[in-house]
Amino acid sequence: MNLFDLTGKTAVITGSSRGIGKAIAEQMAKHGARVVVSSRKQPACDEVAAAINAEHGDGTAIALACNISSKSDLQNLVDETTKAFGDIHVLVCNAASNPYYGPMADIDDDAFAKILHNNIIANNQLIAMVSPQMIDRKDGAITIVSSIGGIKGSPIIGAYCVSKAADFQLARNLAVEYGHHNVRVNCIAPGLIKTDFARALWENPDNLKAALATTPMKRIGEPDEIAGAAVFLASEAGQYMTGQQIVIDGGQTIT
Repeated sequence: MNLFDLTGKTAVITGSSRGIGKAIAEQMAKHGARVVVSSRKQPACDEVAAAINAEHGDGTAIALACNISSKSDLQNLVDETTKAFGDIHVLVCNAASNPYYGPMADIDDDAFAKILHNNIIANNQLIAMVSPQMIDRKDGAITIVSSIGGIKGSPIIGAYCVSKAADFQLARNLAVEYGHHNVRVNCIAPGLIKTDFARALWENPDNLKAALATTPMKRIGEPDEIAGAAVFLASEAGQYMTGQQIVIDGGQTIT
């Protein structure tokens, strides 16, 4: 038995038209899953889904645009996935927002509210939409892509860090609620990864130098280096893990 085989599973990955989410969708497809590629812009989703289908066969991936700030969009994502693929076995809440860089005293209310809504409330909304079928089936794997920002302070992305700390607790609390139904909820906490989302951090020489100074591996990560953990959590290999956070940061948080 291959502990990492996802054949027969359907996985929904938000924010999967680029970066970490795209890598997760690609790797889950390689391990046999049907995947739903989702982000705000349909053409970007179409491009990723087409590439996955070209490699793994038509019907492996579908593309569904979804703005996570819209509850109706989230419900449509669940409904259309169910129409296309049937049951949802794996949910990865990867999409997030960070419209502000700077001290928390200067953040305006709208920007703070957007961060908290998209990074916490939207995750809970989507999970609440998907979890009933997982509970009925007595099987499901939910992963929230958080960040090491949730276990550290930052003078630059403090509000984002607050939201990511809340994601850890969201996973723990839902793991308690759903555990007896054999539905698992975990977090992945990446360090600095070379994605467009984090470009403002790794493109700034001073920020990059500061990050690498406390990173034993002396480099930033690549999206595929996060995707393997998502496959693990979705598969038989991760069947007894719930309520946990997997830190993947090149060792930055140990120094």
